Amino acid sequence: MAVRSTQTPQTGRGIGIRTAARSEERLHGQVHVYDGDGKGKSQAALGVVLRTIGLGICESKGTRVLLLRFLKGPGRAYDEDAAIEALQQGFPHLIDQVRTGRGEFFTAAEATRFDRQEAQRGWDIARGAIASHLYSVVVLDELNPVLDLGLLDRQEVVRVLATKPAGMEVICTGRGAPPELVQLADLHSEMRAHRRLSSAAGAEAPEMMDPQRRGLDGIEIYTGEGKGKSTSALGKALQAIGRGISQDKSHRVLILQWLKGGSGYTEDAAIAALRESYPHLVDHLRSGRDAIVWRGQQQPIDYVEAERAWEIARAAISSGLYKTVILDELNPTVDLELLPVEPIVQTLLRKPTETEVIITGRCKTRPAYFDLASVHSEMVCHKHYAERGVDLKRGVDY
Repeated sequence: MAVRSTQTPQTGRGIGIRTAARSEERLHGQVHVYDGDGKGKSQAALGVVLRTIGLGICESKGTRVLLLRFLKGPGRAYDEDAAIEALQQGFPHLIDQVRTGRGEFFTAAEATRFDRQEAQRGWDIARGAIASHLYSVVVLDELNPVLDLGLLDRQEVVRVLATKPAGMEVICTGRGAPPELVQLADLHSEMRAHRRLSSAAGAEAPEMMDPQRRGLDGIEIYTGEGKGKSTSALGKALQAIGRGISQDKSHRVLILQWLKGGSGYTEDAAIAALRESYPHLVDHLRSGRDAIVWRGQQQPIDYVEAERAWEIARAAISSGLYKTVILDELNPTVDLELLPVEPIVQTLLRKPTETEVIITGRCKTRPAYFDLASVHSEMVCHKHYAERGVDLKRGVDY
């Protein structure tokens, strides 16, 4: 998404949300690599898929996506299964999915002939899909560990990806991305896991650190300078909807955004696609003004808008009516001191057990509610094509 810390050369104090609509659109596709030991890699890929589909629907463009999943054979359920089910039910003619491998974890020393054959089968499909020019986005989920395990020839994979069609986006996920792939990548975001601190680490209240206390499970935080924060949240929204479909239960999702009062933001097409396919399951509310909020230059309306959105969020979380509540850009809102931390902590401590809360956005100072998260992934930016002056691309970056 085009949410970024925006600094002036004079002050360097800005944290704001810049709309992508004012950028020139790039036409050349990029190679994305999401790796690391933190959560959010496959979710980020699914978020990009949703954006791509959303743009295709909104602008009647031909859009087709291939999800090729290595190391994820039958016999085991995965976190993203529900999200993919929601995508396939909502957009059945736009998504192709192929799964390869077996369902068990194994090391390089434990790899069998079957594992190598399945990896090669998946790569043969990927190579054909890339050569076909039929897809605008190809997701190679868990390709990184396949290469790390030595199941495929790294040099061949890099050569094929380096000669992909000009307009195609290729997204590679999983731990252990090899140096050759990282060097080729135009974007490299590492999802770095942060473990919850112990009760001796200076928490304000001991009960906040008790892992058995109701409300700690189901709180996920995505922060950092790298790409993938709001994209991962969109993947979680898909997962929530798909879980409700598979279990024949209502699974309503609320997407609440701070600092985004304008239009042309990165996830607009994705949210529009969700609401078109699942109008009774997805609610979306936006707050803030259409301007960057600078530290030390906050205006009264910024506080009013932040508080308005928080009152809605608090009621939604406490009610239990929503099974997933996404608080997009809450972190920079707190970092700018537009909201106090303690009411957020207390609301999260008292949330219904079945309600998931997903919090996104970068921040300079870690607020107390970070210690409540069962998942805390920091997106670390190692490489981004925007740093080379490459423009953003609609349906991928926004």
